[in-house]
Amino acid sequence: MAARDMARAFDASPNPYTMLTTDFCYAGVNQAYLNVVGRERDELIGYNLFELFDGGGQSEQARENSRQLRASFERVLQTGQADHLALIHYPIEVTDAEGQTQIQDRYWSATHTPIRGADGQVAYILQHTTDITELQNLRKRVMGDRDKASVADLLSSNVMARAEHLQSDNLRLQSERNRLLDIFMQAPGFIAVLTGPDFVFQMHNEAYAELTGHRSLNGKPVVEALPEIVAQGFLDLLLQVRETGEAYEGHAMPVQLGTGPDGALRTRYLDFVYQPLRDGQGEVAGVFVQGHDVTDVVEAGNRQKLMIDELNHRVKNTLATVQSIAMQTARTHAEPETFAEGFQARLMSLSHTHNLLTRTHWEGAELADILTHETEAHGSTRILPNGPVVSLDSAQALSLGMIFHELATNAAKHGALQSGDGRVLVDWTVTDGQVSLVWREIDGPPVVVSEHRGFGSRLIERNVRHDLAGQSRFDYAPDGLIFSLTFPRERTPS
Repeated sequence: MAARDMARAFDASPNPYTMLTTDFCYAGVNQAYLNVVGRERDELIGYNLFELFDGGGQSEQARENSRQLRASFERVLQTGQADHLALIHYPIEVTDAEGQTQIQDRYWSATHTPIRGADGQVAYILQHTTDITELQNLRKRVMGDRDKASVADLLSSNVMARAEHLQSDNLRLQSERNRLLDIFMQAPGFIAVLTGPDFVFQMHNEAYAELTGHRSLNGKPVVEALPEIVAQGFLDLLLQVRETGEAYEGHAMPVQLGTGPDGALRTRYLDFVYQPLRDGQGEVAGVFVQGHDVTDVVEAGNRQKLMIDELNHRVKNTLATVQSIAMQTARTHAEPETFAEGFQARLMSLSHTHNLLTRTHWEGAELADILTHETEAHGSTRILPNGPVVSLDSAQALSLGMIFHELATNAAKHGALQSGDGRVLVDWTVTDGQVSLVWREIDGPPVVVSEHRGFGSRLIERNVRHDLAGQSRFDYAPDGLIFSLTFPRERTPS
């Protein structure tokens, strides 16, 4: 009953009304509208407005007339708000009483109002038009009189002049609004507008959508749209801004957001400002959110700090090693010349391993590479490696580098590398997480066992015990030294 009454009221209204679909086809018209355009109802329903009324033909002015009308309809669809055309020049084709059709020059004032469907989306556009052709023609006739200055003064205060001025301002403001909206949406930082006591999302840009996982936000309060931030204190900050009217700034603040398709929480670091928005009475009506995702900067800073701490640790260890090498070398070399030679050789060995580790950003090195790097001065054919690929961490690499250097130096002075025929066989295996390595010298001079244990032997034993957490043994066989070493591939932290 109410729907029928509404339909009768619509059709009986003396004001012209028409209902258009979102593709600008006639869905309903009242009798007043039919009288204005000189058409029958079945000539309009279901047909596109722009196909029936083209604005006066194919001239540039006609195309501009159609463009203005279409732009008003599209603003309604885009914004969901009513749009007004105070004055539009739009000739139409009408049929007179004798059945003759002709183009009549017409001027209109129109209001276009969105009609929403059950889903809340714009389903129709209600057009209320007023034919102001006579008023416009009167204005033209008056403006044609001789005393144009006085007439212009008169007309500057009339309804038509005000309407034209208002429409011009509306078009200018709409253009500026569109430009500002484009800037808002394309801003590199994230932006959102929250209003009301529940902080309802009114709008947000693409950067904010990306930050929050492209969830549906507009029209929802913060606690519904982003429930995970409530327990993290961000709702309290919004309440603080509303109550105090003072902006809040956060710097590199961690926030956990469900940004992925799985909804899993991921930590982001944000620089942001909560800026109060005030109404006409000066009361806080909402909060403007603006900021930048600085996660990459924060994580880079954390990595840099870790690198500096690690570098500091390595420098201290290296200096301790150098100090120990210096002290022990000095004890076994009474002459400055021999001390300098031994000390420099050991420093160069340490440097060689450092260079090798630098290539892998100190993530580690292969056992075979360390052996080759430390013994290359003795020739590639005299030291023969044999074993699987074994990756070592930086601490293990440094220790094995020193061990291989001491073994090769001793072999060059007293063992298989002293003569041109001697060779060294280095074999290693990995079993149950244990690396077993054997350094075997062959075809060298007869082994002479010394009662004096030099610094090289003590350095090897110290590295094996303290740095590798392993065990070692020297066998001075008559035909060549055999050095055996066993250590865990991965050392368990104590």
